[in-house]
Amino acid sequence: MRSKNLKDQIVHFLKPSRTIPEMPWTGHGRWDLSVPRVLVLIFGLSIFGLGDSLLIQSHIGNAPWSVLAQGISRHSPLSIGQATFAISAAVLIFWWPLKERPGFGTLMNILVIATMIQVGVDHIPKVDNNLPVQLLYVLLGIGFVGAGTAFYITCGLGPGPRDGLMTALHRRTGVRVGRVRLLIEITALLVGWALGGRLGIGTALFALLIGNSIATNLNLVSKLSSR
Repeated sequence: MRSKNLKDQIVHFLKPSRTIPEMPWTGHGRWDLSVPRVLVLIFGLSIFGLGDSLLIQSHIGNAPWSVLAQGISRHSPLSIGQATFAISAAVLIFWWPLKERPGFGTLMNILVIATMIQVGVDHIPKVDNNLPVQLLYVLLGIGFVGAGTAFYITCGLGPGPRDGLMTALHRRTGVRVGRVRLLIEITALLVGWALGGRLGIGTALFALLIGNSIATNLNLVSKLSSR
């Protein structure tokens, strides 16, 4: 009976969330700033960036936008972190004709994620020819990105550049959100691959697992914060 109760508790905590929960730190506007809210935002974005860097350092495939950043870095003097910053800033430019406006979280998304990707790439050891450790890097990276997303998105301070582009295009075209995001991700992936960014099993696992990682972490964060 005790083992069953423990199993039920674990399932309860790890069950994917169907919505974005309102948290104690959730703001009521994109510039509704407070010290706790900003700290949660920066924490989430930092974890996100480190998760992306784990996939890069695994050497078995990057997340789609890191494929693009790596490809650009190989054809320019920019580091991967700098290329990530440049890509995010460029995506933000497309918001204006679509009448989408950034929030504080949007701007911090650009700055913090790019910075933490570079910190991770500079300090997390690369792994070559050790598939179990490489897969561990990938799975930890997916978990970190999911957790980071859960924290930053529940702050309510504005979407990241890619999320804002997705929702703006959805509103303007009427095309389903999932299809719009898929098109954006595939475009970034293919351009990055053409430029020499790394694709592989890590990329496939990221595409397969990231949605569930975000949903599970949203539920986990909401349960832990309510205790």
